[in-house]
Amino acid sequence: MVIRFEMLPEKKFIGKRLSMTYDDNKTGELWQGFMPRRKEIADTIGTELYSAEVYPEQFFTNFNPATEFEKWAAVEVSSFENIPEGMETLLSPGGLYAVFIHYGPASTGPVTYRNIFTNWLPSMAYDVDERPHFAIMGEKYKSDSEDSEEEIWIPVKPKYPTH
Repeated sequence: MVIRFEMLPEKKFIGKRLSMTYDDNKTGELWQGFMPRRKEIADTIGTELYSAEVYPEQFFTNFNPATEFEKWAAVEVSSFENIPEGMETLLSPGGLYAVFIHYGPASTGPVTYRNIFTNWLPSMAYDVDERPHFAIMGEKYKSDSEDSEEEIWIPVKPKYPTH
């Protein structure tokens, strides 16, 4: 698995969100509600789509697939001045992210995530940070195609802080 680290500045998003669990995944419903309306959003930065997750504190320490979290379908924006009716804003604080590439259909994404959280993360000197996680679906993203690519951004912090 190829991993790179990036220090990301604060980001602003506008989109739609739903509360869900891994046991009751409503991602399809979320995106069906967002995609027809995404062009209503002004001040967009780039053409990428963002699937963001905001987890409650200690979500990964005490993982339970029935624990609720927020999932977002969004685009990055330069300002929150024009928010379409029925949409919301998400401000993601800056910080360090571990970036992974998921190759293949979106339906095989859970395998990549499982590998990140059960193999990679426990073996590294990083813990998951309490900031939004996101996947970036750019020009190489092709939903359920075998040659699709998306970037998975996991917020991390050093396990052993340096003084």
